This record gives sequence, C-alpha cells and structure tokens, in this order.
Amino acid sequence: MLTSKVAKRYAQGLLDFTEETGNTASVFAEMKDVVKVMKDSKELNSFFATPFIDSKKKTAAASEIFKNFSPVAKNLIGLVIKQGRETHLKDIAQEFINKVEDMQGIQRITLTTAAPLSNANIDEIIRSSGLVKSQNFDLQTNINPDILGGYILRVGDQQVDASVKNKLNKLRKDFQVN
Repeated sequence: MLTSKVAKRYAQGLLDFTEETGNTASVFAEMKDVVKVMKDSKELNSFFATPFIDSKKKTAAASEIFKNFSPVAKNLIGLVIKQGRETHLKDIAQEFINKVEDMQGIQRITLTTAAPLSNANIDEIIRSSGLVKSQNFDLQTNINPDILGGYILRVGDQQVDASVKNKLNKLRKDFQVN
C-alpha cells in the first residue's frame, strides 16, 4: 500500500518527538488503537470525511473517542484535525507503527490465501520462501477466495505469487502468444 507524503511527514514528526521525550512505546500502542478504531468504524471515517462538519466538532468527537490517550497522542490527533488532514489519521498512525517496527527490526509479512491455513502450514510457507530474514516479524493473514488456491506472500517490498489464479493467467498468456 502506498502511503501519502502527508502520512509520512506527520508520522516522522511524531516519531522524532516521541524519541526525544522517551515515550515511543506508549504512543506506539495508542497508534495501534487508532488504526483499529479507524479500521472498524465506517461511521467515524465518514464523519471525518464530511467537509461541512467543522473541525471543532470533529476535535470534540475525537477527544471523546480517544479520551484515555496520552497528551502527545491527543495533541497529534487534534493537530491533524485542525489542519484538515483527518482523513489521513489512520494512514498517519499506520506509518508511525511501520517506522517504529522498522527501528526495532521487525519485518512485516502479509500472507493471502484462498482458505484459512493451519499454523503449521503458515510456518512452512514462511520458512520455505527464504524471504524472512528475522525471527522477529509481524504476520498479517488475509483470505481472498478470488486467488482460487495457493498463496501470495509479501515480505516488505518483495512478493511471491504462488496462487492458482496467477498460474492460470500465465498459462492464458502463453496460449495467446503461441
């Protein structure tokens, strides 16, 4: 997923500040909560995306939703809303999480399969790929029946597409060439 320049800049600013003040770990946990809330609530996303609701109402709503957060996280959320960037809030939080995980040496892995897999199968796919260099990784699994079978493994910016759909597409192209 491409991240906007806005998200990268706000996340870097937040990371620089939390590194200076020494509260990166607590803000990291709070940004995970922001991503979860924004991912789970379509209503909140549409509320933030509505241009005719003024920033004071959006700030008040965010203050209530995130009332247990640290002052640093609350100030960031307030600043983002005040600057009219509230639609980027989830991306900013996710980019901050990514930057902290990069600093900690955590690899992000996404495994997409057509059906749920057992933990043993997932471990075998990860081990056999040769892409995972660290024992320290964050695995996200997705189910997408459209790939028909097999899997798509993404580690950082590298991808292994061993899906049936991909193999069928390659076969189709080969038949069109010949």
